[in-house]
Amino acid sequence: MRTMMLRHAALLAIAAALTLSPVARAQPTGPDVNYDESRVGELPLPDPLVAWGTEVKDAATWRQRRRPEILELFRAQVYGRSPAPPAEMRFEVDAPVSALDGKATRREIRILFTERPGGPVMDLLLFVPNGVERPVPAFLGLNFQGNHTVHPDPGITLSSSWMRDGPGVVDHRATEATRGRAASRWPVETIVSRGYALATAYYGDIDPDFDDGFQNGVHPLFYREGQTRPDADEWGSIAAWAWGLSRALDYLETDNDVDADRIAVIGHSRLGKTALWAGAEDERFAMVVSNDSGEGGAALSRRWYGETVGRLNRVFPHWFCANYRQYSDDVEALPVDQHMLIALAAPRPVYVASALEDRWADPRGEFLAAKAAEPVYALFGLEGLGVEEWPPPDTPVGDVIGYHVRRGGHDLTAYDWGRYLDFADRHLGSE
Repeated sequence: MRTMMLRHAALLAIAAALTLSPVARAQPTGPDVNYDESRVGELPLPDPLVAWGTEVKDAATWRQRRRPEILELFRAQVYGRSPAPPAEMRFEVDAPVSALDGKATRREIRILFTERPGGPVMDLLLFVPNGVERPVPAFLGLNFQGNHTVHPDPGITLSSSWMRDGPGVVDHRATEATRGRAASRWPVETIVSRGYALATAYYGDIDPDFDDGFQNGVHPLFYREGQTRPDADEWGSIAAWAWGLSRALDYLETDNDVDADRIAVIGHSRLGKTALWAGAEDERFAMVVSNDSGEGGAALSRRWYGETVGRLNRVFPHWFCANYRQYSDDVEALPVDQHMLIALAAPRPVYVASALEDRWADPRGEFLAAKAAEPVYALFGLEGLGVEEWPPPDTPVGDVIGYHVRRGGHDLTAYDWGRYLDFADRHLGSE
């Protein structure tokens, strides 16, 4: 009865009328872009607690039957199936050095996916706090511009991988002008001062973020003889980036300074989608954090607001598996929605964050998806958001499901990190 009441409350929250404050920031526009709540529509959500017509009433049935069903649907229809780690994968670990004026130890690790010369490799950057009892909990996330951009430390190796165009990037390669450019998104000193390690890698090491038919990155390592691109239900780039996060976790399990049982996976924007999928696929991650992940991440796909499935597949055809394209103009036929992706983290803590001005990512839709995941957490006797309506800006809510919408636009800020660290303190127990 309690489960049914919670599910009913979640569905009521989805149907509730909430007003989105207007913002001055320019947003993408066009005939297929909607920012009018009155035009969103009310497509019913698939029920995470109905397994082929039978209601799921307990945690054991969720874990043994419904969770595998939902995971398989996301694999086959959205993100694609990923391979096992390569048998020849190995780690090359540099000697540790003092960093952050002695407050941390910095280490660089090269993860080699193959023994072939010139094969793809992923460079992992790790900061571990000094002066605390080890092993310590950690945050692990991918970055957009190379490890050298997360902090101005001149000792961090400058990435030599292909880069998207941007300030300081010349011929798709990083220069010294990019060093520390993304430091505002990675407050290393703050994270370390709170007793957490930080591990990060450049997402382009795993799969460069452009559509070349999957001839670059890690995909070709796993092609069958004669295969030239992934099958329709095989991994796109988001699944590949998530796979890379799991390979980073493989290394962290070998590092005595890091507690591999207390690692939070985190990501922003497309890498927020990645973090959610990594947390769904790999239950070794103890906590999952999605920052402004939007469509294909934390936002409900059945809401016609901001970015849509069709827009994703047109602009970023390499992010998802080919089967996802059949839902571009028929999202109601999609057998899953993103509340079910969030629910795949259960019973582990999951945090979803939005930005008020980031209408493209549908902040209300992100809240509603987190709300609709609550009934799954209730199976484990766990509390979710604890509110029925979208909270005011800069007002964090939630227990094992956390949420906030902050003022401002599409970014990963110090405010966001403060909330994630507070959440981790409660659930990962940093000392």
